[in-house]
Amino acid sequence: MPAFALYRLPYSRQCRLVIQTKGEPEELPSVSALSGKEGFVMAPFAVDTKHPVLLFHPDADHILEPDDLVRPEGLPTTVAELLHRMLNDNMEGKPARQGTFAHYAIDFANFHAHIMEGDFSKIVLARCCVEENPQRLSPLQLYAKACHEYPRLFVALVSAKRCGTWLMSTPEMLLEGGQQRWSTMSLAGTMALTQEQMDFDEPPSPHRQEMGSITWGRKNIQEQRFVSTYITECLEQVASDIEEKGPYTVRAGKLVHLRSDFFFTLPTTQRIGDLLSALYPTPAVCGLPKDAARDFIVRNEHSPRGYYSGFTGMLCPDAETHLFVSLRCMRIRRQVCSLYAGGGLLADSDLNTEWRETEDKMDTMRLLLK
Repeated sequence: MPAFALYRLPYSRQCRLVIQTKGEPEELPSVSALSGKEGFVMAPFAVDTKHPVLLFHPDADHILEPDDLVRPEGLPTTVAELLHRMLNDNMEGKPARQGTFAHYAIDFANFHAHIMEGDFSKIVLARCCVEENPQRLSPLQLYAKACHEYPRLFVALVSAKRCGTWLMSTPEMLLEGGQQRWSTMSLAGTMALTQEQMDFDEPPSPHRQEMGSITWGRKNIQEQRFVSTYITECLEQVASDIEEKGPYTVRAGKLVHLRSDFFFTLPTTQRIGDLLSALYPTPAVCGLPKDAARDFIVRNEHSPRGYYSGFTGMLCPDAETHLFVSLRCMRIRRQVCSLYAGGGLLADSDLNTEWRETEDKMDTMRLLLK
C-alpha cells in the first residue's frame, strides 16, 4: 500500500509532501537499525511487533503551500486522488482506549508511588482522550488548519496502513543537521499562558524565541534539568565540540516550555541510529532510568501510546535531517480522533495539576476540531 507524509518545519511557510507509491514502507526492528539508511521515519514510543519503526522511501516529492491542500485546484488531480485513497484506507479500526480522570488517578498513584520508593527520579504519565470531529474536517483540512494555528511548531500528517493516520503539531526537535554538524534540544516544564501574555507576545520568529516575563517553579526547573543532563551524557559518548545554550522559555500554542539547545559535531554519520537510540525516548516523554521507565510505562499506562511520543521526520544524514518527537498529536479515524498527552511526574507532583497539564496539551489538537 502507498504511504505519505506531509510536514512543515517551524517558521516555514511551505510544506513538503513525500509519497511512497511503490511497495510498503520498510519495517525496522529497532531505532538503531536506522544507521546507514535514509527516508521518512515514523517511530513508535516502544518498538514491538505491532509498532515497528517505519521507513518510507519516497518516490514522489512536492513543495506546497498549506492552503493548496484544501483548494480544488491546489493539487494535481492524480496527487489529490492518491492522497484521498490512502487516507480512506488508513483510517479504519477502533479508537484507542480512552482514559477518564478516575483511570488517570489510579495510574498517577501507581507511578508516583514508584518515584517515592526510589525506583525512578522522574517518569512520564500519558493518557488518551477520544474526541468527535463535529465539522467532519478531513485530515488535509486539519493539517492546513494546524499550519495556520501553530507557526512555531513542526506540523506533520503521516498516513500508512501499518501505523494509521496521525497529525501532530510538536515543539520538540529530536535531531537536526547533516554531515558533521548537528543539534538537539531538551524541552521540559509546562505552563499555560494567560490571555494577557498571549496578547502581548510578539509574532513568531526563529530569531526571537525568549519570553522573559515567565517565572518558573522549582518542579519545572528540576524536570528540565533532568532532561538536559541526560542529553549531555548521551552526547559525550559519541560527539565532540558540544555546546549548550539555555534554558530559556519558548511558546508552543497556548503553552510555554523551558528549552535548552545543544550543538555538536559527529565524526561520522554511519552510526546515526545508535545516537537516535541513545536519545530516544528522552526523559521528557519517558523517565529516568530510561529503560526501566519505558518498560514500566508500557506495562502500566491505561492507554497504549502506539506512535505517540515516538519521533518522525526526514532522515538524510549526509544532507539534511529533521526529526521531531511526536507530541501534541492525534490519530485520526473516520468518526473520531484519539488525542494523546502526558506530563513528567516528580516527587512533588500533584494529581490535579498534572491532569490539568494534560488537558492544556490536548487543547492544541482540540482547537483544530472546533
